[in-house]
Amino acid sequence: MDQAPGSPQGPEDHGTRPAQSLPGCYRHPDRETGIRCTRCDRPICPECMVNASVGFHCPDCVRGSGLAPNAARPRTIAGGSVTADPRLVTKILIGINVAVFIAVQVSTSLLNDLVLLGAWPPAPFTPTEGVADGDWYRMVTTMFTHQEIWHIAFNMLSLWWLGGPLEAALGRTRYLTLYLVSGLAGSALAYLLASPTTATLGASGAIFGLFGATAVLMRRLNYDMRPIIALLVINLIFTFSPGFNISWQAHIGGLVAGVVTGYAMVHAPRKHRALIQYGTSALVLAVVVLMTVLRTAQLT
Repeated sequence: MDQAPGSPQGPEDHGTRPAQSLPGCYRHPDRETGIRCTRCDRPICPECMVNASVGFHCPDCVRGSGLAPNAARPRTIAGGSVTADPRLVTKILIGINVAVFIAVQVSTSLLNDLVLLGAWPPAPFTPTEGVADGDWYRMVTTMFTHQEIWHIAFNMLSLWWLGGPLEAALGRTRYLTLYLVSGLAGSALAYLLASPTTATLGASGAIFGLFGATAVLMRRLNYDMRPIIALLVINLIFTFSPGFNISWQAHIGGLVAGVVTGYAMVHAPRKHRALIQYGTSALVLAVVVLMTVLRTAQLT
């Protein structure tokens, strides 16, 4: 999603109070600018800015090199390392989803071992399979499992459109953390609120987490949020529409986790950035564990 950035302006000059000057371009210090590189956060002038999927990049970040040996390594807006391939993790995630999809098509019995299932058989029988019976791995495998071609196609297109820009803005480790935390939160809320005998599957919880984080990032960069809000509303309408057999619990759980984790990623102060970012992720995971334990105790 290509978004046009807003037009940042410096503080207005009221009366005789001097206006605060804008920083100079890192390559042309004499040129004031309100635009910063989305990846390393350095000020760049119109001559230096390179249009990107999210905002603008500086020439050094685009080349992936060119800095002096003793120069500070460029960082993304969230503090992650700038890499030559900003979509590598997204490609790997898509590859895992496609590989699992092919495996499920080849061996249909594998599907039952990968989907999120609370407990089976239903009460009053003692569960012999499902998360309540100790199949904790289902909380993760369900995030990469699809049965229908339209389902995986829609989710992977969404992952490519949303994931690539987010990975470039956050950095690989923070982006992967956001994805997994959102997916697990979606699984946990589905396990907590849905019928224990209902099998759920798909990467939608993690995808909705990317939706939430994208909205937070666009707000942080002062971009026009109407496109992402409209797209999110459309997806929520489908989520709660009868007849689509969609796990709204997974979508909402992923969305909330994505907003919370994404906010910590892009708003954490630089001095304690890593502590706040990963600390928030750990707190969200703690809530996931708590919901899972409570639901398991209820079912057993």
